[in-house]
Amino acid sequence: MARPASGRVTSAKIVIAGGFGVGKTTLVGSVSEITPLTTEAIMTSAGVGVDDTRQVPGKLTTTVAMDFGRISIDRDLILYLFGTPGQTRFWFMWDELVRGAIGAVVMVDTRRLADCFAAIDFFEHRRLPYLVAINCFDGVQYHNADDVREALAVSPDVPVVPCDARSRESTKQVLISLVEYVLSMRRSRAAAPA
Repeated sequence: MARPASGRVTSAKIVIAGGFGVGKTTLVGSVSEITPLTTEAIMTSAGVGVDDTRQVPGKLTTTVAMDFGRISIDRDLILYLFGTPGQTRFWFMWDELVRGAIGAVVMVDTRRLADCFAAIDFFEHRRLPYLVAINCFDGVQYHNADDVREALAVSPDVPVVPCDARSRESTKQVLISLVEYVLSMRRSRAAAPA
């Protein structure tokens, strides 16, 4: 059920993070209603021995600063999406990218779970709400959400959801799940005794 238009538009910033080659740029591009701004650069021999491309052998480009997109969830709610670079040498930008964000999506490739630990630690340390999105490469979810939650040792209240980063509807549902989670956390904090 759509809310009646109040005349006021609320905007929110969401960060999309995760390891190298997990699907962050793809997610932003699949759901953005504007042509996304990307900072993709061709991978060169300078990355040999630095970037592990064994699980993503066809990867020819990489994000070197950020991805940016926008989606209107409702006529009163606009989300601005900021995708982080995945390689450790670009992590110094993360503090700036998360400034003012209401929450984050941590993209996970279950073939390389260890690649997302740094993102989870980053958001937990900063107490920024996040959810885990299992990117279903090849359209297949190889592990269920409970197994992924246990492997990542994330809190039971953190949503763990499947996602096909190529699908607009799938990524839109991930973003809606994050917004609902953030709102429920805020309501819980407001209701808690002081």
